[in-house]
Amino acid sequence: MAKIKICGITTQDEITYANALQPDYIGFVLAPSKRHVSPETAANLKASLSPDIQAVGVFVNADIKTIQELCSSNVIDSVQIHGDEDAAYLQMLKKAIPNTIIRAVRVQNEADIKNALSIAADYILFDTYQAGSYGGTGAAFNWKLLAGYPTPFILAGGLCAENLQNALSACSPWCVDVSGGAETAGKKDMQKMQQIIQIARSVD
Repeated sequence: MAKIKICGITTQDEITYANALQPDYIGFVLAPSKRHVSPETAANLKASLSPDIQAVGVFVNADIKTIQELCSSNVIDSVQIHGDEDAAYLQMLKKAIPNTIIRAVRVQNEADIKNALSIAADYILFDTYQAGSYGGTGAAFNWKLLAGYPTPFILAGGLCAENLQNALSACSPWCVDVSGGAETAGKKDMQKMQQIIQIARSVD
């Protein structure tokens, strides 16, 4: 049974859906994106989020002090870095916060997956590579490249109810991260969220 993260939460209605459906995680995109929320909006939304659901803050090349402040004020519970941050940045971030750190890796080939083993993060999130984009492309990659990966990882990139079971069977991720696949017309769709969560929790 895979854990589930619904990323790109932007409104109170979407928080209401999450509270009803209880994914393991939701994501606030605190970086330039069509799903961007400000720290103030994230704080307001987190205040009404079920305490059983963890909030992940998604950042791209962010100032570490900004991340630290959001963690210390409990706006976010975990941190996902999705940009060009290097090993030195990751080391500084680990010293600055006690929170779980997720490092996104955009997969072009098997070498990217092999190199991820040396990244000093709590979890690796594998996403689809697309030139000029840090994520949220809605495109999938070859999940079979991750078959047998030796540590728990998060799978992202173009996941939806129609392909999720195939993705789970192909590479057995610890957690799946869905954003656009849980939306209709750019907004989270409660029925799609429910389908995704049911599929993730029904597969061993």
